[in-house]
Amino acid sequence: MEKWILSADRHRLQVSTHAIGDSANGRALDFYAQCSQNNEPWDRRHRIEHAQHLAPADLSRFAELGVIAAIHPYHLIDDGRWAAKRIGPARCRQAYPLRSLLDHGARVSFGTDWTVAPLNPLWGLYAAVTRRTLDGKNPDGWIPEQKITLSEAIRCYTVNSAYSTYEEHIKGCLKPGYLADWVVLSEDILNLEPVRLWDVKVEMTVVGGKVVYQK
Repeated sequence: MEKWILSADRHRLQVSTHAIGDSANGRALDFYAQCSQNNEPWDRRHRIEHAQHLAPADLSRFAELGVIAAIHPYHLIDDGRWAAKRIGPARCRQAYPLRSLLDHGARVSFGTDWTVAPLNPLWGLYAAVTRRTLDGKNPDGWIPEQKITLSEAIRCYTVNSAYSTYEEHIKGCLKPGYLADWVVLSEDILNLEPVRLWDVKVEMTVVGGKVVYQK
């Protein structure tokens, strides 16, 4: 895999590596480090898809290497129901370390991982902000110290996701010259109790300035 990643990087192709466990994530970061050490500099934006379980020593490496942590937050409120039984409570402390990644300066992008998980990004916001597991057994959040703010979560879904695909000049925010992609929601989510995000509905969807859905 290392030679494939180095070759892709040498040809200035963005690499997206699927990694879930702490060992897999560490190896992926090692490969990306080799790219910087052995190839010419360029606007690298390599990604690690999932980046779910990270060793503490690897938290700072995302920012250092310019690697994007492409995380799917819905999985954390699903996995949190049984993760301790499979990987142990100690390793769980570094599961979906959203707060730690942001505090270490990492660029984190969010997605849904549909069809494996529901497509609704509002549930992803709910997951990142509340970390309440689906079984209701963690009302204060699973590993609550890793919660992030709603504004941070929105940025992960918008600005950072656009950056992760080299499209930050046309989307990710609403401004003149950018794609007119936006939604109208049933609630003002910035002034809503985080636990209510789960029930927010989409009233209208606009893509490229055209209404494609209206309730």
